[in-house]
Amino acid sequence: MSIASAAARTPRAPQVPLVSLDYLWFQVAGTVCNLRCTHCFISCAPDNHSFWFLDLPTVLDYLERSRAWGVKEYYFTGGEPFMNKELLPMLEATLAVGPASVLTNATLLPERTVRRLAEIEAGSRYSLELRVSLDGPSPETNDPIRGEGTFERAMEGVGRLVEHGFLPIITAAQVWCPHEDEAVLDRFYASCRKVRYERPRIKILPSIHLGREVLRSRGYDDSEIVTAEMMEGHDLTTLLCSSGRVVTNRGVYVCPILIDDEGANLGDSLEAADRPFEIDRSACYTCWLHGAICTNTGHLGGEA
Repeated sequence: MSIASAAARTPRAPQVPLVSLDYLWFQVAGTVCNLRCTHCFISCAPDNHSFWFLDLPTVLDYLERSRAWGVKEYYFTGGEPFMNKELLPMLEATLAVGPASVLTNATLLPERTVRRLAEIEAGSRYSLELRVSLDGPSPETNDPIRGEGTFERAMEGVGRLVEHGFLPIITAAQVWCPHEDEAVLDRFYASCRKVRYERPRIKILPSIHLGREVLRSRGYDDSEIVTAEMMEGHDLTTLLCSSGRVVTNRGVYVCPILIDDEGANLGDSLEAADRPFEIDRSACYTCWLHGAICTNTGHLGGEA
């Protein structure tokens, strides 16, 4: 199903208000990435310029404006955030305001960058989280999705992060059968131990059937849609659209998953984006089913 058809309005489309702006996202690399993953829900790639980089003045402006909203956490995503040459000063400025997380594939983390990240966090009262995307515990399982050599490069990045005191969250889209979860987690733990990450945090993500994932597996079917009845008694805090917004170079969108949907563009300011959103997109069904999958909360595996 295309995004356009998935976004078709229904007579009883449920709406979710912005209850509080707890999470502010920055699409700092737009849709530009050094990889071309076969499951990417916004089809990021070196040549995808649908969304472009944010610059430092824009991020600083939104950081200052966000103070009045009581934002609790800041997230930096892309594309690949470390392709933005201004990311480090952005993070330094953010950590003067609140905690920050960077979603990265960890293939662009040389020693000097990781050392500077550690210096920035050490100079702040707030925490800096790194979330590293992998899609399998070995080159044989990860590289067919992310590209040849990406597993080894990512694990080298993880090793550097650990060496400098970080405890990165390993995020993996569930591209394997659910009955394999325990075995896959065991292999993730073993791979992490090889880079001296003894007690890894692992977050398993559901597949989002948009972008390239439609070609890799499938798109959403007509039954995968949130109805008004499904929202009766549902906890709104489990939905990112009730507590977050994402800043892009083309405006403020309701969430990171829907930036390819122009109907999810809520305007050019946080004030304009302070309005309810109709969650009648099929991707909203994934969030309804699994909770706010984009944040650091959710399933975190770990050894006792």
